Amino acid sequence: MLLDRIEAKWIDVFERAFGLCRVERGDDVAILSETQSRPVNVHLAELALVRMGARPVHIVTPTPPLSGPVPVRSTGSSVALQASKPVLAALKSVPFIADMTVEGLMHSDETPEILGSSNARILYISNEHPELLERLAPDEALIPRVLKGRAMMQAAKTMRVTSSAGTDLHIGLDGARIGGNLGAAFEPKTLATWPGGICSCFPARGSVNGTLVLAEGDLNLTFKRYLEKPVTFRIENDYVRAVDGEGLDADLTRAHFEGWDDPEAYGTSHAGWGMNHGARWESLMFYDKGQVNGIEQRAFAGNFLFSTGANPFANRHTLGHFDLPVRNCTITLDGEPVVVDGKLVDALA
Repeated sequence: MLLDRIEAKWIDVFERAFGLCRVERGDDVAILSETQSRPVNVHLAELALVRMGARPVHIVTPTPPLSGPVPVRSTGSSVALQASKPVLAALKSVPFIADMTVEGLMHSDETPEILGSSNARILYISNEHPELLERLAPDEALIPRVLKGRAMMQAAKTMRVTSSAGTDLHIGLDGARIGGNLGAAFEPKTLATWPGGICSCFPARGSVNGTLVLAEGDLNLTFKRYLEKPVTFRIENDYVRAVDGEGLDADLTRAHFEGWDDPEAYGTSHAGWGMNHGARWESLMFYDKGQVNGIEQRAFAGNFLFSTGANPFANRHTLGHFDLPVRNCTITLDGEPVVVDGKLVDALA
């Protein structure tokens, strides 16, 4: 059983992460958290920043009341800020934000305002046990590889995903918002997540069509569960029109979709592939659900990551969200492979 306590080695790894984000002595840093944030990580961030000679301040908001009809997990879209003008003014006044909110600011409504009207950079420290963060400490060598993958996606018009399980998915990249999670935020107006290592896109409206088959051993990170029986999504013009399959996995998926009573919950959020060789597909077996947020499984090298729910670049807004890392896929960009049978091609590995 892992304990939530301060360990010197974890202060070290937080300091390393902030150093890769180019936090320097004398820098003002906002540690943004909410009342349901993991206290040990908030404390570790403070101690590391103080050790570095930075000047941290805490901004803590009450975790808002639940607004959805079903549990909300791992959306990347924290609602903790509640558009508070004083909080936003404070965040826009500092060069660096250590985001310790439970869900993170990646897809939050306030993030464009924060980054658009300041030179701030944001590192979301995922709501994981610090042992996992230690094992997946930000890696400088990952950055150029993710940048290369991002550039390849930016140069392409289409992404196609196939697998021996039956996946055949076509994703148009014209008008998509294309990015890459470097694991470190070192330039103004950028956001990264720790752990990092994902190349992804938010497709424009009407760009995603085909079949996605989730096979045994693939992951549903909303449930923090490995699938035991196949589940098939039939996708037309971005939206999951049918969820086929027998058994518990398919039943759970259909029930969660239906529970939102929101058509936008069925839309495509983002798609891409994992780049992090340090991230492990099987590691979810080693942690209690409350100790992990599933970022590691989103990032393990060679997985195809498909997500449903919010996509602000297609004008879709919803808290309904599935993150679905799929193994053993082949991913091509304009016919050029970047992942073959779940393995990164040499140019990206």
